[in-house]
Formats: sequence, structure tokens, C-alpha cells
Amino acid sequence: MLGLVVFTLALASLGAGVPSPKSLKSDLTILISNDLRGADSPLANSGVILLSPRSHDDALAGCKVLGEQLWLPSSNTSIVKPNLDYLLFQGKVDATSGLWVQGINAGFTAIDSSGKTWQANPESLLPALCTQTAPFSSKGVQDTGEKWRVEVEANNQTLTGYRDRLSFRFFGIRYAPQPKRFTYSTLFQGTGESVSALDYGAQCAQGSSGSGSEDCLILNIWTPHLPSAGAQNDKKNLKPVGFWIHGGAFTGGTANDATFDGANIVSRGDMVLVAINYRLSTLGFLALNDGITNGNFGLADQITALDWVRANIRSFGGDPERITIFGQSAGAASVRALIASPKAAGKFSSAILLSNLGGLNYGTTYSTYHTISEQLSVAGNTILAATNCTFSPSQVDCLRAVPVSTLLTAGTARYLVTDGVYLPTPSLPLSGPPLPISLMMGLTRDDGSPFIRFPNTTNTTSYLASQGFSPVPPSLFPLPALQNTTLAIYNTSSRLATDGIFRCHGQATAASLSSRVPKGIYYYEFDRTYQTTGWPQTDVCEAPRTASRPYGDTSLPYFRCHSGELYYVFGNIVRQGLPFRDEGDLMFSRMVVDLFSAFVREGDPNGGGGYNKARGYEVWEGGWGAVKGKEGRVRVLDWKEGGEDRGRMEGWREVEQCEGIGIGLGDVV
Repeated sequence: MLGLVVFTLALASLGAGVPSPKSLKSDLTILISNDLRGADSPLANSGVILLSPRSHDDALAGCKVLGEQLWLPSSNTSIVKPNLDYLLFQGKVDATSGLWVQGINAGFTAIDSSGKTWQANPESLLPALCTQTAPFSSKGVQDTGEKWRVEVEANNQTLTGYRDRLSFRFFGIRYAPQPKRFTYSTLFQGTGESVSALDYGAQCAQGSSGSGSEDCLILNIWTPHLPSAGAQNDKKNLKPVGFWIHGGAFTGGTANDATFDGANIVSRGDMVLVAINYRLSTLGFLALNDGITNGNFGLADQITALDWVRANIRSFGGDPERITIFGQSAGAASVRALIASPKAAGKFSSAILLSNLGGLNYGTTYSTYHTISEQLSVAGNTILAATNCTFSPSQVDCLRAVPVSTLLTAGTARYLVTDGVYLPTPSLPLSGPPLPISLMMGLTRDDGSPFIRFPNTTNTTSYLASQGFSPVPPSLFPLPALQNTTLAIYNTSSRLATDGIFRCHGQATAASLSSRVPKGIYYYEFDRTYQTTGWPQTDVCEAPRTASRPYGDTSLPYFRCHSGELYYVFGNIVRQGLPFRDEGDLMFSRMVVDLFSAFVREGDPNGGGGYNKARGYEVWEGGWGAVKGKEGRVRVLDWKEGGEDRGRMEGWREVEQCEGIGIGLGDVV
């Protein structure tokens, strides 16, 4: 009983303290069969917390410290059976070993991976299954009460987060001290202090009002697994990490956006998610011709955050050698820049670019970088003039004294620049030595639609000119036969905008870059979307509402617009308080979460490791071929009535149109 005495003394010393892997001398793992239906799911109560092997009395005490009790099996253990199957798959138990559970009658009850219970020796060291009664969180409700709190030691700090039904959550973690304006960030190092990680930190200053803060270099972490100190260096005990970079045109956005809350993807995908803030707009990207203020401060922040994650993510159950950087829109442009940056080389194993911009018009500067002089011409000189800093002996010191709201109103320097350090080349080199990463990239079918205004003229040429496009051959972009001429023009122009800003450049990048990525490039297009509620609030991006389908009929024509994939990728339709428009929304969301998390786990979305089968989820394995040069291999992501067309493979789309506008497969270098 010596182990019990030592453990009981440890518990007594805790008093009313917050439990932690250290105090419990145990890994803490949340396991739940997550079907993405949230609290209304019939599997909502399948959650358990797994503790490391211990005696029966220690198991009772450990669950109690968490505010839980040993899980009570009923006569039907089917609700927890998928969790047991997964533990067997992981090698955490074998077919004959058991886990401590609560006895139905009395005694010392264990359960094996088949669901069979028996009476075990109370001194046997077995893993323990505790109940998991923390509530589901939602977009508007997150219970951070003391009962659900948990501590982790990381970066010489004690961080207090909390758990919901699906994950452990640690928010507002500082990865860099507030840097002096227009200087590069440095890693933050704790000094032994205790810090709350219960609430989101400030978003980075943005908008004409300068809302947010310049002290904003924080990150948020969601994880299903907190390892004990002794298990943090055991690679088999660590999870792959997704490193999320938000979009927002390099002028807005935040890691706190509930659109990409990580609870569902980490729970269903068995991974860790980190979402980061980085400096935006002029504060993040202004460059001057002074030889010192060279821009790319926001990009440098992303690399600093990546360094923090590599140094500390083991404390949150993450594997620093299996990091997938991914982002959407300007976040995808950031990922592309990180692949190009020598400062980020070797710091991630995989990358996902969701709706990267490049090519014509508005998209150009996201993938082709200005020189410092060009950025000054486009934005910097205007900012200097508006702030009366043009002729100052030190322009940068002058700008440092300008109030943030004034600075952000003066103009917008949102451009990545070729600075020779963070970005030594004017674009990502598509040829050269092999890149030691796997890559996934793609777009939504009508990604460019929100980037053009609805026409108020029936003159196609003048309308295209007003949107920044040169005339295009009518044979390549014919008007559809619609009675509404302006809608027909919008349809054609949306097709051009999608091709010119997203599709053609993305396909050409994948075709050319495939020779540098021997581990594989996996390309996709979303043919089903669920538009985010806050943007762009354009009717054509919504499935039409009908009497029989009041939330939207996805079988009717609608545009698959920019950002319309995000609720699916993170599995957050229900969490956003939104309805499923049809059965396809739920099934499609599961498929997308599973494909993307498989890529994070394995560097391959096909999920060939048997993970889904082990967890009792739908199996989508196989069929997604990697890009082979100019041979197009596009996974079309869709779900029609009856589950048809759930992910067919096609060749490159719009090849003739891309060649016609000068962005063919060999035109991006």
C-alpha cells in the first residue's frame, strides 16, 4: 500500500489546487466518440478521461481530484466500446489487460477491450477510466469554472486552462513579449509565474479604429491529451500538431475566431491544434528604405510562434517533429511564404494551403512579393505623408510616435516583401532541391465570387474593367443563357475571378512544385460549401431556401464561395449554432474533418493507417492520388443526396481558360 500512502499524501498537499498531470502523476486523455452533433448526439455521453496505470485506490482518488468518478459500465458497454477499441489499436491496452472502472455492485472492477468486466486485484496497476462530465462549449458559452480547470507546466510557467466535453483548452498564451513597433518579435520566456489561460488574449490592432492591441502576440491551444512529465519525450505518446494561421487579407482576423475553434478537429482527429495571432496591416508589414525597417514583421511573428510551439508543445501532448502549418486565404499566403522562407526551414513537416491567392488582379501580391521600394510606392509613401513623417530625420521613430488608430487610418501596408532574410526570393521557387514536406492545397469552386461587385451594367467589357480585369475571349468565358443579364455577367465574371485569382495559379503551382515535393501534393476543390455567417453576406453564396428546405437546398444552384469550407474543415456547424441544411452537411463535415486530420497525422489524406476503423468512424481511405506534374489529380469534395459523389477524382479544371488568361500549367515560375 506504499503507493497509496504516497499518492494520498500528494493529494492532501494539493488542498484546493488545480489538478495537473504533475500532481496526478498521470497522463490525462479525453476520449469520446465525436460524431460532430454536439450535445444532441446519442454519443454525447461516451466521453471518458483516461489516467495512467495505478492501483484501484489511486484510480478512485485520481478521478475524484478531477471532480469525476470511475466510469460505471452498464449491462451494455457499447457506448464506450469504440474508445476501448482505439486504446487497443494504440497499444495502450492489449486484448487481455484491463482498465479500472466502477463496480456495478461492489468490489474492484476492471474492464477489458472487449467490454467484459471482472474482479481484479486492487493492487494491480491498471489504467483508469474516469467519467467526463464537463459540458460542451459553444460559440457563445464556455464554462471556465473551477471544477473544469487543469494546469500545465510549460515555458517555465504554470498555465491554468480548462476542459470541455471534447478537449483541454488553453487560451491567450504569450509566445513573444510586445515588441517595439517595427522591430522583430523574440521568444517569450516565463519566470516561474502562474498564469491564467482561461480567456482569449487581445486580437492584434486592426481596422480604422485600431481596435485590438499592439500587445497581441498570443496563441491558443486545444488538445485531447496532456502527458505526464515522464511521457513528454516518448514520441509514441505525442500527437501531431496543426498550426493554424488565420486569414483576413493581412489586415484583420484573430486566433480567437470561433469559426475555427479546435475542439472538434482535435477530438475526432486525435491531434493538437494551435491558432496564433500575428501583427497585421502597417504594424505587421510596413517596410522603409532605411536599411533596418525591412517589413515582414507579421511573417516573423509566425515563425516566432512556430519556435515557441516546437519548444513547448510536448507539455500539451504535441509532437514538435510533426507540425502541419495550415491557413486559409492570407493564412494560406503565409503558409506559402513560410515554405519559401529559410527562417522557417525544417520547422514543420507538412503544409496545407486553403484558398491561396495568386495570379491576376487582387490576388497577385499574396504570392508574388514586392520589393521594399515597390511597397513604399504602393502604400508606404502614402502612410508617411499622411502621418507627416516623410521628411523626419528618422521616419521609423516618427511613425512609432503616431497613435495606432491614426497609423492604421493613414493607409494599408499589407504586403509581404523580398527583404533578403525572411523572403530572399520574389516568390516561392517552384524548382530546386527537394522540400522535406508533404503538401495539401486547393480552393472552393467559386472562390473568387466575393472579390467582385455585383454589376450595375449590362456591358461586360466595362464591368470587367471596373473590377480590374482585361477583356477576355467570349469563347472561353461565354455568358450563360439567363434572362437576368446582370446575373449572367456576374456568373461569367465570378468564373474569371476564381480562375484568375485562385484556380489557375494554384493548379500551376501544384503541377510545377510536385517535382520538389516527393512526399506528395494532394489537390482538392470544394463543390459543397456552407458560407460563414459574418462574411461576405452575399445571397449568391447561400444555398437557396425553399419551403421544403428552409435552411437551404444544396441541390439548387449556388456559388461555393471563399471561406465556405471553414465550418467543414473544423467540424463546427453545430458549434456555431447553425442547422444542418440536409443530411449531407453532417456526413460531409465528418468526411472533411477526417481527410484533413488524416493529413495532419500522416502527411497523406488517404488515412491508410487504419485510424478511422479503429475509432468506429466512417472509412474514407484510399483514392486520393498525389499530383504528378501536369497530370491533374483533383479530389472534388462534395456530397449529394444518398451519399453520392462524395469525393471523385478529376483532372485539372478550366485548363483552356487558364491558358487563355496567361496562367497555364507552365506559366507560373
